[in-house]
Amino acid sequence: METEAVAQLIRVGLPGAEVQVTGDGAHFEAIVVSDAFDGLSLLKRERLVMETVKDQVASGALHALSVKARTCAQQASQA
Repeated sequence: METEAVAQLIRVGLPGAEVQVTGDGAHFEAIVVSDAFDGLSLLKRERLVMETVKDQVASGALHALSVKARTCAQQASQA
């Protein structure tokens, strides 16, 4: 898979999210920023993101995805 294809899947599953994906075609890292993560644990945030690509993981098209899921406030504080 291409990085933009992974990013687009996440954007469709989490409308309004800011998504950046890097990777080598087999292993990817996604940084996802969304207010949908407000009040959720890190595990629940990661599950939300992984839900957007579950079909690709199940089919083997996507082998590994590392997720950093942040709220907008968390992202702003890191800037």
